[in-house]
Amino acid sequence: MSMIDLGAAEAIAAMRTGDIKAEDYAGALLTQAAKCERLNAFLTLEPQTVMSAAHEADKARLAGRRLGILHGLPVPMKDSVATRALPTSGGTRTLRGFVPTADAEIVTRLQDEGAILMGKTNLSELSFGWTNNNAVFGPVRNPYDTDCIPGGSSGGSGAAVAARIAPLALAEDTLGSIRVPASCGGIAGFRPTYGRYPNRGAMPLSMTNFDQVGPLARSVTDLALFDSAVTGAPQNIDGTPLDGVRIGVAAHFWSNLDPEVERLGQEVLRKLRASGAVIVEADIPDTVKAAEEIAFAIIGHEIMPGITAYLAIHGSSMEFEQIFAGASEGVQSMLAAMAMPPNRPDRSAYEAALARREELVVETRRHFRAQGITALVFPTIMTPPPRIGEDTEVEINGRKVPISVAMARNASLGSCASMASLVLPAGLSSRGLPVGVEFTSLAHTDRALLSLGLSLEDALGVRPTPQL
Repeated sequence: MSMIDLGAAEAIAAMRTGDIKAEDYAGALLTQAAKCERLNAFLTLEPQTVMSAAHEADKARLAGRRLGILHGLPVPMKDSVATRALPTSGGTRTLRGFVPTADAEIVTRLQDEGAILMGKTNLSELSFGWTNNNAVFGPVRNPYDTDCIPGGSSGGSGAAVAARIAPLALAEDTLGSIRVPASCGGIAGFRPTYGRYPNRGAMPLSMTNFDQVGPLARSVTDLALFDSAVTGAPQNIDGTPLDGVRIGVAAHFWSNLDPEVERLGQEVLRKLRASGAVIVEADIPDTVKAAEEIAFAIIGHEIMPGITAYLAIHGSSMEFEQIFAGASEGVQSMLAAMAMPPNRPDRSAYEAALARREELVVETRRHFRAQGITALVFPTIMTPPPRIGEDTEVEINGRKVPISVAMARNASLGSCASMASLVLPAGLSSRGLPVGVEFTSLAHTDRALLSLGLSLEDALGVRPTPQL
């Protein structure tokens, strides 16, 4: 097996024993990054800095010093997450070259466990959108088809993992920004219960339980490894047998899908049944179906104060109005329509949305109890990865669907109800494009979902690899 094909846990185990030198491993990943430069996955990548850190990791092992859970592992990090060593642009022109005064807490925790900062990855401008067609820094390209999107907003992190540039990357999710790239890249992604991983130092779109940092990887084992490194949870995790596990299917999430997504989704259900899982068909309440609408109202009200607070904390003299004025035309239009006066939801609309979200959480828990289910399963997005440039709408079954609906309709519940959400590959479309499925469970069931995920991953048996 080539070093670039190793999972994070496998690579770390080999580096800890000295079977692989951290320098050799970092060199292999950097070589792959150079080969895949056309994907435009990175905004900043300093190979010599990465190699120097890998050299120090090898020295630490030889000296018998404590080796962290992520010893010697280069980890690409989304460029919305503050780092002192490298600029943090948020993918926008006015913050190009901006160096925060402190690392984000998640960066500190990862580095304390031996992770190496492997550059900053490209993203949708200001994390606003799902296509990663960044007008400032250029689009990130999907490793399976470079004419297609990698998903966003964490598209650079997703493309890096899918392309074997790194086995594990840091991303951030507001309304699918971990899960959409996982689906589009044929990889695994995990959005935990809000607050399980520290968000301080990540540029937000919201201030109340939407923005959440988390990992992208090629296996559940590596997602669980990330979870252990950040939370201190035990590293050993066993798969929960699927026999008798009740998994919910709600018609709302399975309606109006692209035929290829429908086909692969039904194949997932067949495999789950064959593995002993019980598929429970019952639609969700209307209140829960409103997750996308509720989320947009809350986020629209919170974008300005959220970004303003982030800039102040990290030593930028920029005001939100300057960020807005310097944004690309497309992002300006979206922000104006959603988050700028007179379209910004007012206080009464905002408070009403917060109240509706509380009702949504209650109804979601009631639905899980009534159906006796452990998780819901559904296609992550409604379509295979669209082509680059399809930024406002896509065609599904002969009709035009807004990109926000195609990408966020299904992902919104996990964000709005602060659920633990795991995405796994479902397979490839007839055009060779990845499709993913999401398993979402109630808040604070994260470790149980990861344990179940090990068995789900085995049952689905899908490990696609792009032909780079």
